[in-house]
Amino acid sequence: MNTLDYTELQDVLSAKQAGWEAKATDAQKAMTTENLQAIIETHFKDNAINVGDKGIGFTLKNALGACTNLQEIVDKGPVILTWYRGGWCPYCNITLQYLQNSLPEFKKYGANLLALTPELPDKSLSTIEKHSLQFEVLSDVGNKVAKQYGLSFKLTDALAEVYKNGVGLQNYNGDDSSELPITATYIIDTKGIIQYAFLDADYRKRASISEIIEVLKTL
Repeated sequence: MNTLDYTELQDVLSAKQAGWEAKATDAQKAMTTENLQAIIETHFKDNAINVGDKGIGFTLKNALGACTNLQEIVDKGPVILTWYRGGWCPYCNITLQYLQNSLPEFKKYGANLLALTPELPDKSLSTIEKHSLQFEVLSDVGNKVAKQYGLSFKLTDALAEVYKNGVGLQNYNGDDSSELPITATYIIDTKGIIQYAFLDADYRKRASISEIIEVLKTL
């Protein structure tokens, strides 16, 4: 993919959504809406870590088994901390490509990017290789860190069945919990304080690259 305009990400995601909606059945649309509503009803925004809070520390392994400790990365500069559902999610793949292409701009402001996924390491390795990612992708198996941040949710029974049979979610995540993370993005400053938070129940909505850069300019 060629160099991308920082303002285009949501346009591309929205176009992807429009394409799906043009083909999806009423039942499929209703199932997705029901799941989004169920997430909203958990009041996750009231419970999740947010701007002004201190980021919760963690140590996670990447696809090759190397450990990354959040505090050690924060000590080096601001951290962009983002979650994605998995390499099976086309919206996640689009976003990962944009983040990869934006790395030089992030690094201009001394920032490091960490992406967390509930996928097993061998699955995340496939995603890394497919998109030639040059930032750390960490396996948050069981959504343990996502739960600490208040970002984990359980799929509705109907959608869980679709993801089980259509996606093979258990094979990606190594369990049958049917739990996924909210596709959140944070910016943590060198004091460990969250200065930016993007939280949305809708996995087709992602943090704006231009917003991330504007926040980094202030740190």
